[in-house]
Amino acid sequence: MSAAPIFGLLLSGGASQRMQRDKAQLSYAGEPQLLRAWRVLSAVTERAFVSVRETQRHDPLRAQLPQLVDTYDAVGPAAGILSAQDAYPEAAWLVIACDLPRLDEATLRTLIAARDPAKDATVFTSRFDDLPEPLCALWEPSSHARLKARYDAGSYCPRKTLIQSDIVLLPAPGDALDNINTPEEFAQMQRQLESQP
Repeated sequence: MSAAPIFGLLLSGGASQRMQRDKAQLSYAGEPQLLRAWRVLSAVTERAFVSVRETQRHDPLRAQLPQLVDTYDAVGPAAGILSAQDAYPEAAWLVIACDLPRLDEATLRTLIAARDPAKDATVFTSRFDDLPEPLCALWEPSSHARLKARYDAGSYCPRKTLIQSDIVLLPAPGDALDNINTPEEFAQMQRQLESQP
């Protein structure tokens, strides 16, 4: 059996409550974070989509990219992942959050190179708690049944789905998966990235 094709899903539907503004619009070196992440993701996948809520469809930044609109209630990342799996059940989904400004193509290629299509997912370990990191992960078609069952049972945490699944677990890739959640973290990351050559 051949491996499923790898499609990309860029999660951008979060409410950004702690940031107090849309994280996708945050800019580093003049480039919105959403487009920065899109460039990295689309470089390593056969097709890629931005995951959006219905209310975000016509946002000018998101509207310029191929979209998958959530077909599940707004329950966080699980809604986007399940919606993508329903739309293209034959695909494996390389899922990334849009708020990982240090994520690069090399990190994603490392994840893909370690892929075992017979497993449910290939994921990195979080450097903060050693648990699977669901928002930079390659979800195989076989992961859908467990994620959907947990959703139907009222449990919306994709990390817990991974913990209960048969996965390839890789060491944390340094600080590549550090996300930003507050205006202070954004200002600090902006200074760091813009001071790099």
